[in-house]
Amino acid sequence: MIWLTWRQFRAQSIAAAAALVATAVALGLTGAHVAHLYAASGAAACHGGGCAAATARFLAVVNAGLGDHLPLLFGTAMIAIPVILGTFWGAPLVARELETRTGLLVWNQSVSRTRWLAIKLGLVGLAVMAVAGLLSLMVTWAASPIDRVNMNWLQPAVFSERGVVPVGYATFAFALAVTAGMLIRRTVPAMAVTLTVFTAIQFAMRALRAHLIAPLHSIAPIQGVNGMVVSVRPGGTGSLTVYPAGSTLPGAWTYSAQTVNAAGHVVRTVPLTATGSLSVRSCGGPEGTSVTCIDALVRHGYRQLVTYQPASRFWEFQWYETAIFVALACALAGLCCWWIRRRVS
Repeated sequence: MIWLTWRQFRAQSIAAAAALVATAVALGLTGAHVAHLYAASGAAACHGGGCAAATARFLAVVNAGLGDHLPLLFGTAMIAIPVILGTFWGAPLVARELETRTGLLVWNQSVSRTRWLAIKLGLVGLAVMAVAGLLSLMVTWAASPIDRVNMNWLQPAVFSERGVVPVGYATFAFALAVTAGMLIRRTVPAMAVTLTVFTAIQFAMRALRAHLIAPLHSIAPIQGVNGMVVSVRPGGTGSLTVYPAGSTLPGAWTYSAQTVNAAGHVVRTVPLTATGSLSVRSCGGPEGTSVTCIDALVRHGYRQLVTYQPASRFWEFQWYETAIFVALACALAGLCCWWIRRRVS
């Protein structure tokens, strides 16, 4: 049975191996060059707050050549590669037998249909996981100097392109495609359904990701704003709505930034007097500037409450999300084994 599965799957496996070798050569050369640029710019040896010049030099050199963008281009492709891989390898696995009506012949041999499906799912599924994992490993390594400078690991797009989550995506897409092919009994419609359902679930996971781990909270002086709105009342008084700039922690994923008063209570607006350091004139008049208004807010005890996830939780999020998608894939595989034994005829 293993030999038969290999014979049926050898064209796809050879093509995948060739693609992996070509990608390894391209990313190996480009990644080594990007790492050299990273070291030559001084960004690799820089620590602390004085790295702006070194990182700017590095990014300027990287942005000057299309070849140095290859790790990021492959990273963008990693958003689609796992689902495409799982869909095109998973949908025909059972649907092809049902479409060509060879299933009755295959499943009436000495090998039971459950064992037939288990071996198919195991071998092809492992191949899907291996290809997605190797591609992700190469992209993560090649893009690592750029990621260390940008510090955007937890951003949705970058998060989905790095680490181990592409393995989870590919595993789930494969199991979903096999299930769709078994239920629909047509390969092309099963592919379309898989792509649609997977896309919807991946967007849902982006919303769920924020709730996988309890965020941290930080109260700090207001260091900047994303916006200030002054409302004026009769008599010259008014109120100020402040939108703090958020966390200044490198690579942090900021959920929200709110204004709190000296007692630590969240306030939506700050009262403004007609005159004085914290007044309509100082915060919104012709002589007022955001800097002077922020200084007055700090003196009056107003601070910013930031809810965020630190960059150090990148791998924790990666393993949580991968485990969720692998668990979903295992559930679908169990459904397939039950369905082919009880329902498919």
